[in-house]
Amino acid sequence: MRGWISNIFGLLARFSRAREGVAAVEFALILPMMLVLYVGSVEVSTLISSDRRVQLTAGTVGDLVARSDTSIPVATLTNYFRAAENIMLPGATSTLVQVVSLVQVKADGTNLVVWSRQYSGSTLSSAGKARVVNQPMTIPTNMTNVAKGAYLIVSEAYFTFQPITTMIFQATIPLYRQNFYIPRFGGKIDLV
Repeated sequence: MRGWISNIFGLLARFSRAREGVAAVEFALILPMMLVLYVGSVEVSTLISSDRRVQLTAGTVGDLVARSDTSIPVATLTNYFRAAENIMLPGATSTLVQVVSLVQVKADGTNLVVWSRQYSGSTLSSAGKARVVNQPMTIPTNMTNVAKGAYLIVSEAYFTFQPITTMIFQATIPLYRQNFYIPRFGGKIDLV
């Protein structure tokens, strides 16, 4: 029995002095953590980039519409939506929904939607997420105060972020951005 115990202690002593394969064992222990950090950083940076692109998309449409003088043709508005949609490239645009609305803000601070259009999947419509005409819209107080007695362009973009893997984010993430613009030439912009 004593020989058997001394053999075990001898093996343990040799094992503690052995240095071959230590780097491989350390690498095997650290690799899963490094992979999670790498994939996580890619996912988070893609999410942040998508959010910034949604902001730019909403801002672009609103800014272009606000530059119109007294009217904007439907074909021109559709072209603005198409141009803004390209901001999301090279990513997928299948879940992108863009909305632009003209809102009349009265002197007392109340408001009514004059017109609203949604663009999604190459289709322009007044349904879906488009605002209801002749109905009030929730607008922040500071924007209402700035636009009292005038008109306000409200541009919105909705996007569903699809994670590359489910390792970090387990589900899709809805992104939404809203921008406000006062028409540059100061009056109503009719959609013709």
